Amino acid sequence: MTDTIDAARQGALTTLKLPELQAIASQMGLKGVGRMRKGDLIEAIRAGRSGSASAPTSATTSAPAPTSASTSAAPAASQDEPAPAAEAPASDAAADQGQPPRRSRRATSSASAPSTSDAPTGGDQLPDLGIQLPSRSDDAGRPEQSARQNQGRADGARRQGGNNQDNARQGNSSQQGGGNQGGSARQSGSADLTLDDLGEAASRRRDGGQGNAHQGGGQGDDDGQAGGRRRRGRDRNRNRDRRRGNRGGQGPGDGAEEIEVSEDDVLLPVAGIVDILDQYAFVRTSGYLPGPSDVYVTLNQVKKFGLRRGDAVTGSIRQPGEDGQGTATVGKGGRRQKFNPLVHLETINGMTVEKARQRKEFGKLTPLYPQDQLRLETSPKAITPRVIDLVSPVGKGQRGLIVSPPKAGKTVIMQQIANAIAVNNPEAHLMVVLVDERPEEVTDMERLVKGEVIASTFDRPASDHTVVAELAIERAKRLVELGQDVVVLLDSLTRLSRAYNLAAPASGRILSGGVDAAALYPPKKFFGAARNIEHGGSLTILASALVETGSKMDEVIFEEFKGTGNMELRLSRQLADKRIFPAVDVNASGTRREELLMSPEELKIMWKLRRVLGALDLNQASDVLLGKLRETESNAEFLMSVQKNTPTTSSNAEPEFAIQ
Repeated sequence: MTDTIDAARQGALTTLKLPELQAIASQMGLKGVGRMRKGDLIEAIRAGRSGSASAPTSATTSAPAPTSASTSAAPAASQDEPAPAAEAPASDAAADQGQPPRRSRRATSSASAPSTSDAPTGGDQLPDLGIQLPSRSDDAGRPEQSARQNQGRADGARRQGGNNQDNARQGNSSQQGGGNQGGSARQSGSADLTLDDLGEAASRRRDGGQGNAHQGGGQGDDDGQAGGRRRRGRDRNRNRDRRRGNRGGQGPGDGAEEIEVSEDDVLLPVAGIVDILDQYAFVRTSGYLPGPSDVYVTLNQVKKFGLRRGDAVTGSIRQPGEDGQGTATVGKGGRRQKFNPLVHLETINGMTVEKARQRKEFGKLTPLYPQDQLRLETSPKAITPRVIDLVSPVGKGQRGLIVSPPKAGKTVIMQQIANAIAVNNPEAHLMVVLVDERPEEVTDMERLVKGEVIASTFDRPASDHTVVAELAIERAKRLVELGQDVVVLLDSLTRLSRAYNLAAPASGRILSGGVDAAALYPPKKFFGAARNIEHGGSLTILASALVETGSKMDEVIFEEFKGTGNMELRLSRQLADKRIFPAVDVNASGTRREELLMSPEELKIMWKLRRVLGALDLNQASDVLLGKLRETESNAEFLMSVQKNTPTTSSNAEPEFAIQ
C-alpha cells in the first residue's frame, strides 16, 4: 500500500483505481471518502496536497500555532470549492514579506498531515493550512463524530447560540480591522467541513452552481449548501414550468405561456361549446357531455379571448398522432397528451374575437315582464296550443311551470309546445333539455321536435344531469347576450333537483323529505335565468314539476318553486283518468300580468269567459271549453262567439245561457 501511495504521489492520480484513491485519502486523514466519486476524490486529494505543500513554507516565517494534544483533527475546507495549486506561491510570497497571507475566496484547507514545525520566527501567527486546526474551547474533549454528524454540526453549533457566533463575529471584525486573527476566524467558521462538502462544492463548480453561497463569515456552511439546494430546486421547477408551457400546458392551471405552432404542424378545424371548470376549460365537441374528443383550453386563453361558459367557438387543433384516435395525441417534444389543445381560435358565437369582447354580461341586463306573446296556435285540430293561448298565454321571457301528476300527458304537451314555437316563431332558438328521462322519450323528442334536444337519460349518473343542465342554460345565456330570443323546455325540474340532491356536496342541513338545503339553489338559479331583456333578447323557460307522486321530497321541491314562476299550467289527474286530453285544469291555470300580452278587447272577453268557467266544476269547465274550441276554426272565432253569446253583466246570468 505504501508503494501505491508513493507511486501515486509521483505519477498521475487518474491512473489509479477508486480503492487505491480511497486508501490514499485515508492515509492523508481525509474523511467521508466512502461516499465520494472518483473525480471528486481526486480533486480533494490534490487540494490536500496543495495545502500540505504551503504549510512548511509558511511555518518558516511565522510563529508556531499552539495546538492541544487532545484536540480532535477536523478537515478544513473553503467557503466554496478547492483552490488550484497555483495559488500556493502567492501565499509563500506573502509569508516572505512578513505579512499574513490573504486567503482567496477559492482557497481551501485540504486534508493533510498535521504541521509539526515549532520554529518561532517572531512574526504574526498564521493559520495552519493542514487538516488539523485548533478547535474551539467549547468543543475541547468532544469525541470525533461520523461524517453525517459533521454535516449537521454547523446547525447544532448555531442553535447553541454561544461562543461559535461570537468567534465568527470576532473573526470578521479582526479581518476588517486588519488584525492578526482574520485567517483564524475564517478557519473557525469553516472548521466543520468534511470531504463531502468539498465534493459538493466541486459539483456546484462543474454545474455552474451557486458560488457565493458561503460568503458569510459567521454563517454555517451547511446553511449555504441548504440554501443553494433550495435555490436549485426552485430554478428546476421554474424551468420545468416554462418547458411545460411551451409544450402546450396540459396540466390543470397551466397556460402561462401561449401554445406554439410550428410550420410542420398540420391543423384541423374544430368546433364546440366552451365548458369552463375550476382550473381548466374544454371545448365540448360531441355535445354537452364530456367526451374523448374534447379539446383542452388553457386558462390563459380563456382570459385572453374573454371566453365564457357556453360560448360556441371554432378554431384549430393539431392533427392527432399515429393512433388517429384523438384520445392520446403526441404533442410537441414527443409527449403524449390525453386531450388535444386548442392552438388557434377563430370565432366566438359567430363573431370575431375583438367583437366578442364587447359583449354585455347576462347578469347586468335589465329584466322586465314579458310583453310580446309567443303564439302557439297553429291549426284548428291542434287543441292543446289553443287552450294554452287562452288560459295561460306565454310571452317572450316567461318563467312558466307546468305542474303535472304522473301520466297526465305533460310530455305530449311539451312536444306540442315545441312544435308550435318552431312553426310560429322560427326566429326563436329552441332548446329542449331532458333530464333523467327514458331513452325512448329522448328518441321520440329528437324525431318530432325541430330544435336542439339536450338529454341525459336516467341510466347516467346524477353528475351528468347537472352538467348537462348547467351547460345548456349557460349556452342560452350567451345567445341572449347577443339579443336573441331563446326558449328552453325543461323536463323535468323535479328530477333535476333530485340530481343536485345526490351530486352536490352535503351542507349538513336537511329539509323534510331528505332534501339538502343547498341542493335547491342550482335548480333555482336555472329557473330564475328566464327573463325579458329591456333592449332586446329574452330567455323563456317552461319547466315541468311533478306533484301527487306520493313522495315527500317532490312536495318540498314543488313548494320551493311554486312562487318563483309567473305562469302556471296545471294538469289534472282526474281528467287524465277519464281520458280527457289535454287534461288542463282551466281554473287553476293562469299567467301573471296577462294584460301585457293581450289586447284590451281580447282581455275583456277572456275575463268574461273566466267568470263563466269559474262557476263550473273541473269536468264541466273542461268539457265546455274543449267542445266550443272544436266547433270553431281559431281562437279569434271562439272569442267572437263568446262575446256575442255572453251578456254584458253576467253575474246574475246562468252559465249555460252565457255560453250558448
